[in-house]
Parts: sequence; structure tokens; C-alpha cells
Amino acid sequence: MIEVTNRKFEDALRVLEGIVEKLETGELSLDEALGAFEDGVALVRHLGEKLTEVEKRVEVLTREPSGLFQLQNLLEDEDEDA
Repeated sequence: MIEVTNRKFEDALRVLEGIVEKLETGELSLDEALGAFEDGVALVRHLGEKLTEVEKRVEVLTREPSGLFQLQNLLEDEDEDA
């Protein structure tokens, strides 16, 4: 199993793309394909977690009733909902 926790998003995505390419060739043995699939699942989970972290930090452009745009931080929106 590959190590995913310390990978940058772009690196993890590149590794996942390589795994998908290998699986698509159909040239891996069953055991190799299963191992590659397990690595892919771990990478997808890692990438999802990274995206969630980034999403919480992104500022969202919203339109006020007046038609003007206002920048809001996603974390501020979540705090208001709580």
C-alpha cells in the first residue's frame, strides 16, 4: 500500500491517474489490480479530505440584495449557521 498522508494534492492526483491508466490496460494480475485499486481508493479519500480543507478556506463571491458583490469566507458562513 502506498503512503498518501504527506502527499501534495497534485502529486496524489498524478499517482491516481497513473493507477487508473494501469488498471485500464487490463495487463495487471488480479492481485496487482486489487492492490492498485486499494491504493486508488486511499488516494481518492486523501484527495477528498484535501478538497474539503481547501473548500473551508476559500472565499466565496456572493451577491447582496443591492446587486453588489461581497466576499465571504466559508468558515464565517458555517459559524453563522451553527
